[in-house]
Amino acid sequence: MRLIEAQQAYRAQRQELIDQRKELLNRQKALERKMNVTVNGKELFAEEAATLELSINANKEKFEENLEVLDKLAEQECAVWNAEVCRQQTDAMSDYANDMAKIMEVARRISNGGKVPATDEQKLMDYSMELYMSAKNAAMLAEMRKKSEKYDSLWEDEDEEQTEYDPQGKAENSEVDIALPEGIDPVAAEVPEAEI
Repeated sequence: MRLIEAQQAYRAQRQELIDQRKELLNRQKALERKMNVTVNGKELFAEEAATLELSINANKEKFEENLEVLDKLAEQECAVWNAEVCRQQTDAMSDYANDMAKIMEVARRISNGGKVPATDEQKLMDYSMELYMSAKNAAMLAEMRKKSEKYDSLWEDEDEEQTEYDPQGKAENSEVDIALPEGIDPVAAEVPEAEI
């Protein structure tokens, strides 16, 4: 079962428990009024009052269990969300590190007097004009000493598809190992977004 489906089912059950508690409390108030206006009302309605009190306590226990499950589901959603954001940041840092390595390699190649594609040279200039100028100055000295090499672009693989990130979708669609609340139909448990 997907996490979002479990959350919707338990939210639906929570709303049922809230409605049930309101009804039980209203019945309890009505019974108290009835007991106060009736002669020997406390003795006459004692059994009904005790039954009503037990029902209210059972409802409260179910509500607390429901909240515990919802809290655990929220923690799991947060953990999945954070893991996805961490993966996204890791990928971004990895891409940055790869670009830095390429920039430094272009600077090294230029410094050794090699010929690099204009796009690689432009990326080095965009990154740091000082580093570019240092590489060009070193290239002039290297040209005096040896024949220059010609290199292929280091950014040829840039056309690869970028990874899409969706922490909310990842968290909502993660699988949970939890049963639906008693009496809840999985299809009926789906709650529209506006009610959540």
